[in-house]
Amino acid sequence: MSTVASIIQKWKKFGTTRTLPRVGRPARLSDRGRRALVREVTRNPMLTLTELQRCSMKRGESSRRTTISAALHKSSLFGRVARLKPLLSKKHMTARLEFANKHLKDSQTMRNKILWSDETKIGLFGLNAKRHVWRKPGTAHHLANTIPTVKHGGGSIMLWGCFPAGVTGRLVRIEEKMNAAMYRDILDENMLQSALDLRLGRRFIFQQDNDPKHTAKITKEWLRDNSVNVLEWPSQSPDLNPIEHLWRDLKMAVHRRSPSNLMEIERFCKEEWEKLPRNRCATLAESYPRRLEAVIAAKGASTKY
Repeated sequence: MSTVASIIQKWKKFGTTRTLPRVGRPARLSDRGRRALVREVTRNPMLTLTELQRCSMKRGESSRRTTISAALHKSSLFGRVARLKPLLSKKHMTARLEFANKHLKDSQTMRNKILWSDETKIGLFGLNAKRHVWRKPGTAHHLANTIPTVKHGGGSIMLWGCFPAGVTGRLVRIEEKMNAAMYRDILDENMLQSALDLRLGRRFIFQQDNDPKHTAKITKEWLRDNSVNVLEWPSQSPDLNPIEHLWRDLKMAVHRRSPSNLMEIERFCKEEWEKLPRNRCATLAESYPRRLEAVIAAKGASTKY
């Protein structure tokens, strides 16, 4: 039957062309109850379905978890894993914004001379605890939908690594709890050699975060004595450092090989580090200005990177 014929038939039978109520079981959750649920998850996106079910019961509406979930879906709210983001104060955001505005105009030649560095931890079971939140599409990085973190959420072996645009530098296992003296030795034995091996020239720029070991007096003295140009770095800014994505690539590659002990983890890390594609390193280094732009757009807040 054509659309026109269907409309004519509806008029003849019901005296209207409007869409008529459909046959089916009435909704177990009222519009008022659905609006109340939306208000609840807007105030606290980390409420679980069980908690929302209790809230619904207190209002006199006994609803199933699936009913509550479907009602939230109609309001474009979906259960998603909360993203992990650094905890930022106003001071942190101001410093990040100043840094981004200052370095956005740096030349490509200068950016290519940056030697990115960081430490990370990798364990046998590299899965972090997850938390679900109710959020709308495009709001994954809103403050209410993220979990504040500090660096290094756990693991079994600790690594230091570096890379410039286009290739990986050295990767070193840190055998004990690292202090400033150990960090200085790593720089002396590996950072300078990486810069030499990678032909970055004498005027390369060394990037490190503001970990106390990195800003200790003996570290600063060593950097000054060796005439190393250090990129000043805003605190709580892993999203600005492209090596964070390289660490993720490394961890995924290592865990795909299912290491069974710490020796295997170390061996797999060094093997996979050498195999990381050059174009991946180049792409990550080229993302630096976009990261700065994202920080400026977010007015210093955390970004998607």
